[in-house]
Formats: sequence, C-alpha cells, structure tokens
Amino acid sequence: MSDEDIPEPDRIAGAPHPRETQVLFGQDKAQADFLDAFGAGRLHSGWLITGPRGVGKATLAWKIATFLLANPEGGLFGDPSLAVDPDHPDARLIQSGAHPRLSLIRRPWDDKTKKLKTEITVDAVRSLKTFFQMSSADGGRRVVIVDAADELNRNAANAILKELEEPPANCTILLVAHQPSRLLPTIRSRCRELRCARLNAADLQSALAQAGHPSEQSESLATLAGGSAGDAIRLLNHDGLALYAELIKTLDRLPRMDRPAALRLADACVGKAGEVRFGMTLDLIDLFLSRTARAGLMGEPSAQGAPGEARLLARLAPDDRAARRWAQLQQDLTDRSRHGRAVNLDPAALILDMIFKIEETAQATALI
Repeated sequence: MSDEDIPEPDRIAGAPHPRETQVLFGQDKAQADFLDAFGAGRLHSGWLITGPRGVGKATLAWKIATFLLANPEGGLFGDPSLAVDPDHPDARLIQSGAHPRLSLIRRPWDDKTKKLKTEITVDAVRSLKTFFQMSSADGGRRVVIVDAADELNRNAANAILKELEEPPANCTILLVAHQPSRLLPTIRSRCRELRCARLNAADLQSALAQAGHPSEQSESLATLAGGSAGDAIRLLNHDGLALYAELIKTLDRLPRMDRPAALRLADACVGKAGEVRFGMTLDLIDLFLSRTARAGLMGEPSAQGAPGEARLLARLAPDDRAARRWAQLQQDLTDRSRHGRAVNLDPAALILDMIFKIEETAQATALI
C-alpha cells in the first residue's frame, strides 16, 4: 500500500485534516493562554492540549505549530493571534506535509494486519532522534505534534518522557490528549496544559459548516454530540441521529422491552456491512445510559436527542437513587463492551445482552 492510501489516524472521515482547518471555533481562551505565555517569553518545551474528543485540540496543535515555525524569532506585534498567512513559506510547507522542522507522531500502519496499529509504538517515538539530528543544522525552531498522546504504549510514553525531561534546544512538543489521566503523571507534570472546551451550539454549527457538514437537525445533533464537532460529523456520516431515534423507540416501552425491535436493532449490526453500525450502536447505548443517569440527578433534559427521549429518561430515572443504578450499569456495560470487542463476540449477541441488562435495570428501578 502506498503512503497516499494509508488512512490517517488523526483525521475524522469526511472532514478536513486539522492542519487544513482554516478557523478554530470556540477555543479562544486556550489560544489566548498560549499567546500570553509566548509573548511573555515563557514558552514551555512541552504543552499538553486536553479536552473532549472532537472539539479542536488537534487543530489548535497545528495552528500553534504553524505559528511557531513562522515566527522563529519570537515576539508579538499588534493584536495577538495564531493566524498565519496561508501563503507564508512555512505555512505552505506544513500544508504539503513536508516541513523539515515539524515531526508528527501518531499510530503507525501495520503491514502484517493491513490496519492502523491500536497504539503509538516506541519505534515511532525513536524516529525523533533522527528528526532532531537532521533539523538542527540551521538552528531554527522545531516542533513535534503527538496525536494522540493517550495512545502511547508504555515504552513510547517513557521515550516521550525522556525528550520532555531533556528537551532539545529550541524545540516545542505538543501533546494532544483526549484522556490525560491515562498519561504518566511525570509526563503531565512536565507540560503546561491548554484546556479546550466543548463547543456551544453556535460554534458547533460554524465548525460543521466549515467542514462541509451543515445540518438542519441542530437540536438533536448538538444534544448528542455534546459540543464535539468530531462526534457530530461521525453522527452525520453514519446516520447516527436516525439510529439513536430507533434506539429510543426500542426502549420506549420500558420497563418492558419491545423484543422484536431489539432483535432488529441487533441483527443490523451483523456482518461486514454492519461493522460501522455496530460501533455506533455501542457508542449510542453508552450515551443513552449517561443521559439517563444525568436525568436522575438533574431532572428531565431541556433538549432531547430524539423524539420522546426526554419523557423516557424522566420515567426511567426519577431520582438520585435511580441515577446511581444507571451510572453503575453504564460502567458495567462499558467493561462488557470492551471485553466483547476484544474477544470478537458476536455483535448481535453483545447488543442484545446489553439491551436486556437495560431492561433488567429498568424493572429493578421501577420497584424502588
């Protein structure tokens, strides 16, 4: 397989790569925090960019990288901004993927399995040694992007830690992390954090329009995506809104299950054609359980992800005791899902098992 045919693990299908994204919506504070440090001469060698998946962390990393490489001498003049003229030589090199002083560390391709590896390996990080040697000739600023840092395996994480402990001169390492708690505490302590927030409805719509995915279903999409443009695009790409509506309709009779509907939902996840739907169904079941538990604590939601959802959540989780049951079920089914996928359990069997556990919990909650 040629390099052009290998999928990019840091690209959301159907959306521009983060390096191609023109405007970063909703992350003004994170940008301002970085620019304040840069302008004051407090540029850390390690930056940890955190926040929910799909809110623009990688886009921020690429914008910072472009800014740093286009401003090798430092200093800010006029209004502080990460914006760089797309015709700037450094910006053009970055867009082409050929900047000699930028290194991208991400999950590599496995020639044996013909798939992307599930983690970032130590060999990918060791390649930095060559990068630092080759890029040091002109003495210019160098930047490393690790996306995502929580995909580093243990050896790779220790290798990155060594670079953070003894950073090369004039080098900035940007680590994108969806779950920073999974990183070594020593990695976190060596970095300054930039926290990216969930997008509000207006910023989400703007980000989707920029990515070529304008949507008329703004309430349902914003509710289910939870302020994540990446999740919103996945929902749109894989008909997730309709699938969630089907799930809500299937569960609408709880504490008694619509078993024929449950069987149809599970059977649609079987086979090669059902692989994407299987993953989306697992994600939406997890989301449903999270929203049910939250409803028990905060009351009926003001916005719903599908017709009838708010009424169903209010009925299933009328109080905090019910909320605790649903939260525990979410944790149990998350573990069950992870194990089932690891051992290649039959998708239909796994989905049905999870739905029946939901039914059991609904029946137990009704008796409280």
